Amino acid sequence: MLDTILFDLDGTLLPMDQDKFTKYYFSLLAKKMAPYGYEAKSLIENIWKGTYKMIQNDGSKTNEQVFWDIFSGFYGQKAIEDQNLFEEFYQNEFQMAKESCGFNPMSQVVIDSLKKEYPIILATNPIFPAIATQSRIRWAGLKPEDFVYITTYENSHSCKPNLVYYQELIDRFHLIPENCLMVGNDASEDMVAQNLGFHVFLLTDNLLNTKNLDISKYPQGSFENLLKFIDSLK
Repeated sequence: MLDTILFDLDGTLLPMDQDKFTKYYFSLLAKKMAPYGYEAKSLIENIWKGTYKMIQNDGSKTNEQVFWDIFSGFYGQKAIEDQNLFEEFYQNEFQMAKESCGFNPMSQVVIDSLKKEYPIILATNPIFPAIATQSRIRWAGLKPEDFVYITTYENSHSCKPNLVYYQELIDRFHLIPENCLMVGNDASEDMVAQNLGFHVFLLTDNLLNTKNLDISKYPQGSFENLLKFIDSLK
């Protein structure tokens, strides 16, 4: 009996080439921060270092705390004082990164249909602040209010594919994994939820399988195939 559905965002509800998006996003950020003394190459390298530390987060701190602990280690108090500049960036220049993403009208059709029957959690990898995640939700033609919960770096203590990420959601909402479905395009980050007992569905429109995993064992296909699969779980 299905009672909760979790969706990934990037590459799932929001079509994107991850590398193309990341390069464009970083180019916009580097341009924004250059006048404030942040050299582009080192800025990007240090953001990656902070991101890797978030991915390694053991659950003792929020991802936000982990990132800024690392990032401020490179720039000192200046980084903390400049947090407002990064927020300005996400409010303004970051919006241009929409150009590097695609759009699938089926995302809205599917979410509008499913949210009438199920609470839907947006289980996007929480390496971005809420302001950036909410923007990407809107780029997909959706609204933050479509979801009962959205994972962001402020409210999460680990990242995919760490099972602690999914366990935190289980604990927060008292989920029964066997009654949940995780939908995503990443064979490593999203399908790993199966190890905790979740049903999973691999959306293949923007398939990511960087580790060349055997994906034949997973239910998979398009949004249309997803809806048929959900019907089979009722």
